[in-house]
Amino acid sequence: MLRSILSLRNFTMSATDGEIGKVKDFYFDDHTWTLRYLVVETGSWLVGRKVLISTTALHAPDWDSHTFPVNLTKEQIKHSPDIDTEKPVTRQHEMELTNHYSWPWQGGGIGFMTTGMVGGVIAPDVPLDDRIADETRHHESANRSEKHLRSFKQLSGFELRSTDENLGEVHDFLLNDTDWTLPYLIIEAGNWYSGKKIVAPTRFIDNVEWESSSIYFMQSSKWLKGLPEFDYSHMDEEDYIKSFENSYSNNRANS
Repeated sequence: MLRSILSLRNFTMSATDGEIGKVKDFYFDDHTWTLRYLVVETGSWLVGRKVLISTTALHAPDWDSHTFPVNLTKEQIKHSPDIDTEKPVTRQHEMELTNHYSWPWQGGGIGFMTTGMVGGVIAPDVPLDDRIADETRHHESANRSEKHLRSFKQLSGFELRSTDENLGEVHDFLLNDTDWTLPYLIIEAGNWYSGKKIVAPTRFIDNVEWESSSIYFMQSSKWLKGLPEFDYSHMDEEDYIKSFENSYSNNRANS
């Protein structure tokens, strides 16, 4: 099922021994458009801290009570690396978190694991040349990922641009709650659509330019302008999003 990222803010994060705090932001990979971390404000029991919790630590969310249960204790979280969540999360930060919590390494993308590794350690029977080459690929992949781990707060308000004009601003994302991917982007359109909201697939995003706060879309402005208005009140209806997919196909055929 699809969930609005905006609707997940202020969900409660619950450890095995009590409440951790409230979800305030989200970090995602802008290559795979996959949610990677939730930023949690810890509140009174750990004053002044915001902590990063990986999606790999989450149990099945309780959507009715607006709660994310995690398989962590408050003691683990208390002694976790202190990371400034107002700044980009680096590969070094991710490694510190991974080591502290014994989380699976995701630095090279979902399911990333170097060849010849056993339990996160390179197997001793792997030839030395292969170990070196594999470790090089590991670091290169991790470094690429470091540049593409961004927060939702950071991306909100970015301009969506086609090759010829500004189409509107980023308002929200729709999250697939089964695999944590972000298949759709909600845009607050400009004057050409009276400020209404439209939904567009992230698979059509060509590039995110952080310096100019812009997202470049592979489809033309004519294609995007042919999409219907998005209505949050219908997003839990299975056929509703399918109708948008049909619109994408029809627009492509007519553009």
